[in-house]
This record gives sequence, C-alpha cells and structure tokens, in this order.
Amino acid sequence: MPTILVIDDNPAVATALEVLFSLHDIHTVHADSPEAGLAVLAREPVDLVVQDMNFRTDTTSGDEGTALFGEIHARHPDLPVVLLTAWTHLESAVDLIRAGAADYIAKPWDDHKLVTTVSNLLELSASRQELGRHRARARRERHALERDHDLRGMVWADAASERVLSLAIQVSRSELPVLVTGPNGAGKEKIAEIIHANSAVRDGPLVALNCGALPADLIEAELFGAEAGAYTGANKAREGKFEAADGGTLFLDEIGNLPLAGQMKLLRVLETGRFQRLGSNRERQVHVRVVSATNADLPTLIDDGRFREDLYYRLNAIELKLPPLAERPDDILPLARHFLPADRHLLRTTEQALLRHRWPGNVRELRNVVQRAALLSPDPGIDADALGLPSTRTAPPGRGQRETTESIAEPDRADIEAALERADGVLAQAASELGLSRQALYRRMDKLGLRRD
Repeated sequence: MPTILVIDDNPAVATALEVLFSLHDIHTVHADSPEAGLAVLAREPVDLVVQDMNFRTDTTSGDEGTALFGEIHARHPDLPVVLLTAWTHLESAVDLIRAGAADYIAKPWDDHKLVTTVSNLLELSASRQELGRHRARARRERHALERDHDLRGMVWADAASERVLSLAIQVSRSELPVLVTGPNGAGKEKIAEIIHANSAVRDGPLVALNCGALPADLIEAELFGAEAGAYTGANKAREGKFEAADGGTLFLDEIGNLPLAGQMKLLRVLETGRFQRLGSNRERQVHVRVVSATNADLPTLIDDGRFREDLYYRLNAIELKLPPLAERPDDILPLARHFLPADRHLLRTTEQALLRHRWPGNVRELRNVVQRAALLSPDPGIDADALGLPSTRTAPPGRGQRETTESIAEPDRADIEAALERADGVLAQAASELGLSRQALYRRMDKLGLRRD
C-alpha cells in the first residue's frame, strides 16, 4: 500500500485527506509543520507528499511552502510533491512546478481530480522506481560482463545487444558449432571474436574466411588446402583454413555462399574432424571450433536446393541472432562517439540526426558516416550537415524515438486540449500521454495561451 505524507497545519484538512485516500487504499501520514514533515521523511519511507503553502495563521505569502518544497526537493529529489494552494498563490505554485514540483491543486479541491492526480503520480513514481531498479541491475550485469570476460572492445548500450553478448559468453564455454545470423555490417565478426576469446581454445588461433569473397572453385582449397599441382597455378602445397585453425576457432562468414560440393566436405569435417587436401588421398585430423555467420535466409536456400539441410542443422547447434542497428537504437550514439577522434564531439542536433536515420548499412555505415564527417568538418563539434544524411527519416524504435520526435514536432493546441479532456484536466496525466514532461507541457500551454486551471 502506498504512503502519502500530508504536511498541513489544519487538522481538518489532514483528516479529510486521510479519509479520502483511505477509500482508495492509500495510507496517509500527517505532519502539522515543515519541521515535522521533514522529520517524517527522514525516518520512514514515503511515496508522495501533499503540502500546504502556509503554516502560520498570520501569513499568506506562500514563502513557507516554497521553503519547504526546496528542502524536500534537495533532500529527496525523486519524491513527487503536490502543492495545496489558494488561488492567490497560483503564480508561486507554477514557479515551483518549473522547479520540479509534481503538480498543484487549488483549494478547495475537487476530490475526484485530487485522487486522480495522486493515483497517476504514484503510478508514475512506481514505474520510475522499477525503471531505476532495472537500470541498476543492468549496470551490475554490465559491470560483471566487462569484469569477468574478454569482450574484445565491444561498444554497446542497448539491451538487445547485451542479450546477444550474454548469450555469446554463455555458448563460448561449449564446443558446439555456433551460427550467428544478422544483416551485413551489424557486427557478426565481433561476436565471433568474443566467442573465441572466452572459449576453451582462446589460446589457439582465430582464423576467418569470407565464403562470399572467393570464386567457388577456390573455396575448397581455401578450406582444406591443396597439394602442388592440384589445380592450375598450385605450384606448391598449401594448408587450408582448417589446418591453420587447428586448436582454435574457424570463423566462416557468409556461409550461405558456400557451394554444394564444399558444403558436403564441410559437413564431413564437422562430423569427424577429418579431411583431405585437394589432390591428396591422405586424411588429416584437426580439432577446430567452428563459428559461422550469414545474412541469408538459410531455410529458404534449403527449400531452393542451394544449401544442405543436414549441414544447416549441424552448423546451427546454437544460433545467435544479431539485430540490425535500427533495432538497437541505444547503441547508436555510443558507437558514434567511439568512432570519433578524441578531439571531436557531436552537437545535439547531430545526435538527433543520427537517431533519426534508419542505418540500412548498420554499424559499418555508421562508422563510415561518422569518420567521413570528422574528416570533412573543420570544427571540433560535428554539425549535422557534415553527416550527409537525408533530412527526413523515421526514427528507429526505442528510447531515442520519443526524444527525436519531440524535437521535430511539438503537440499543437488540438492535441493538448484533447489530451487534457481525456485526462479530466489532470496535467500530469496529459503530459505523460503526450510524451512530455510536465514542465514542457506548461511551457507549450503558455505559448499557445491555454489556461492551466
């Protein structure tokens, strides 16, 4: 049950509020002076404060309430405070709202509006507390990842990236083949590096082969090696990637481009650890951890007869799905800052432009855009125009979307009036629906000439 502290020198007010809130399962504590109220806050948990603006019969200035709010806000900055004020004190109440007060209620109050305001603020406060606990837990988990594992300098802040990273650490302990899926430029090779760096074969070599960058007739030689004379131009024997990766990890990028003949031989190696060089009858034995990656839809390739189903299931003992950068919006700015030289920084408008862009080329595109902007921009602060991005884009989903949307289009009079009507005039609820802080809503209402009462 939430607890509200009522700070008011009038016992009748305290009793009325206690009865009102008890009808809605809200516990009420009363203090009859600012000093008593601060003492309550110091010794017991309180979820919300309702405070009067005057505490002596010979004063109506509201100065006591202003001083009390300042003390509460300084000692408990996240605690919501609702001001009870007479009409003559509305201006000072509005000033306190701008200073961080949650809301104000005019005396005599409307029971329904007061309960609605308090209930909404309690709900928002509980959500913030839960978010704070979630962020603290996320910080602890991130610290543990960075402290206990070799993350190969990976830069991330988004929860989606952390889930993939945590799973990569977990699967690195086994010897099972891992398939990393995701679009080009999303960072699949970095995940492969992390798997190797935290595996039992981390002291062995990490060998990479891009199956999409070689002609089909050379891939088998690259994988398994070739004896002298095995094909035109093979003047001497050469070892393949499997031999080079013996005792370590072999990373096969763009595995979907491997020709069927190579797929058959790869399957045999995965099952037996044995293979033959091209032009040789001697079998060789290796111990290799295989991590593969693709941006292709392998099940569709299987249906088309271009990829072996048995190889797919052999490679896909564990699949790690790396989302595109547009689905990891909290990674965008940390990555952008990482790609900048130490003497450069991003302006606020530049950050908003980066968050609005959809990044079809993913991390690789972001790196190129930022590094090009740093090269071409003469000023320490990188301007949005230096990015060379389209000016109108849909913001990527997630936390950055609300921020960029607010910067592009503020709610108009009709939006605000409709939100206020749906919220029954409760400003905190209307602000939340519009995706604004209460202070931002007040400024917008002042600009549009809308009455706050």
